[in-house]
Amino acid sequence: MHRFAKPSVFLKLASAIMPWAIGITVLTLAVGLYLALVVSPADYQQGDTVRIMYIHVPSAWMGLFCYVGMAVCGAMSLIWKHPLADIAARATAPVGATFTALCLITGSLWGEPMWGTWWVWDARLTSMLILLFLYLGYMALVNAFDDPERGSKAGSALALVGVINVPIVKFSVDWWNTLHQPASVARMGGPSIDPSMLWPLFLIAVGFTGYYVVVLILRVRLELNERRIRALQLGGIGNESADTLHPAYNAEQAGAGK
Repeated sequence: MHRFAKPSVFLKLASAIMPWAIGITVLTLAVGLYLALVVSPADYQQGDTVRIMYIHVPSAWMGLFCYVGMAVCGAMSLIWKHPLADIAARATAPVGATFTALCLITGSLWGEPMWGTWWVWDARLTSMLILLFLYLGYMALVNAFDDPERGSKAGSALALVGVINVPIVKFSVDWWNTLHQPASVARMGGPSIDPSMLWPLFLIAVGFTGYYVVVLILRVRLELNERRIRALQLGGIGNESADTLHPAYNAEQAGAGK
């Protein structure tokens, strides 16, 4: 684990993963969207409105998946002081927030023709909205301090506390009366959804996961490069300051002035 936390090892591994992640993302999203929009049948009750499901459900999965990943990275940052773990958590937050927001938006678009309203305060919707606020709170908190280390610790603590909301989102339809139907994919006894709808869901979920991996690698690379540039700049300033205080430097400058 510690070996992969080295930036040089990560960058080497990321370079090998990136082409595969891009290829898998493009292929699975292309095939999944084709199956979802063209091949899969319309629902006998909902009609073509059901096709919103192919974006809504994978977005919900990814919102939860990214949050768990962010919390795990936050724990690693707090316990083992891995700088890469903190960078990965920061890089994950905007992606997870985007998926969560996409889930809420598509849910409203799907709910209006089905329920007759854009929003209801049931347990699933409310807990998903809380998840979005947790993402936004994390992003605000890590950038709220002049000392980046304090921001990282505060953000990691919030991420870990917020993990309690993940099972609430998942099991809210079982624990309370909600407008959402119970799970039809991840359930005991196997999926109850027809394969013609299950395959597009699966492929788009894989595509979204690949997209997350691609964006994560790009954002971590960017942050590592920015930190390296800042370190070089600070090193240059430090060297220049040290030179101006060196006797030989002062003597040379004095001789040059004559």
